[in-house]
Amino acid sequence: MRTVVLLCAVLAVAGSAAAQQRDVIQLPGSLEGLPFSSAVRVGEILYLSGQIGLLPGTRELAPGGIEAETRQTMENIKAVLEYAGSSMDRVVKCTVFLRNIDDYDAMNRVYAGFFSENPPARSALAASGLALGAAVEIECIALAGG
Repeated sequence: MRTVVLLCAVLAVAGSAAAQQRDVIQLPGSLEGLPFSSAVRVGEILYLSGQIGLLPGTRELAPGGIEAETRQTMENIKAVLEYAGSSMDRVVKCTVFLRNIDDYDAMNRVYAGFFSENPPARSALAASGLALGAAVEIECIALAGG
């Protein structure tokens, strides 16, 4: 009996997920020629691709080190969220990738300014290399619209 109940629950969840539409969100002027989307919306959840500190419309990183790159990264996240009809206060989870874990404190000072109240859950880790030589990459999950 327990197996039947568990199987019914799994099938109900699978059916619900299959019924939800997957909407690709592509911020105009970004990611041209790259094999991923700015974000994907499934139901009421937005899954943002990792953002780095690229100056809008370019493949150039913001000059000025980790703090400048983090600030631009967060502005890029904000732009994707707003384009998707959401906002920074609807972010529920972020993952921060750092080229150098010694940059944690400097990144954190800038990051904290974007989530002054009720910050999202977060993980942070060092990676051996990031796209285009970036010092920081941040991906987020957020609630859609609202």
